[in-house]
Amino acid sequence: MESTPSHVIQRNISRHAALRLATAALDEAERLGIHVNAAVVDRHGTLMAFLRMPEASLFSSQTAMDKAYSAASARMPTSQWTEALAPYPPLIQHNILQRPRLVVFGGGIPVEVDGEVIGAIGVSGGSVEEDEQCAEAGLAALPA
Repeated sequence: MESTPSHVIQRNISRHAALRLATAALDEAERLGIHVNAAVVDRHGTLMAFLRMPEASLFSSQTAMDKAYSAASARMPTSQWTEALAPYPPLIQHNILQRPRLVVFGGGIPVEVDGEVIGAIGVSGGSVEEDEQCAEAGLAALPA
């Protein structure tokens, strides 16, 4: 009979990786000629890094943080919420979309290592497609 370990090790994004992701997202925004905010949270949704381009909307600062929080909390990209909720109309009728910090459009993506979510990145300030592109660029900066 196998015994269950008395401890569980959970990986979390480091501050160095969080800053690298946020920087890469802003570098992509600069390449696209847009102004965004980028937030990276740990596996629990706690802010680890935040970068704001000077011309980026102040309103989208919180949205970037909420996209990262939503992606980490749900362990899925924020762009997948519409599809995930489609089979469950009662959830929409009972205002799940009114939950604080829940963002249900693109720009928030979990950061995974070996299938384990260790954090998430959220980008806001461009179009949904541009935010997604910048978040993907941030993920691509994570060493393999």
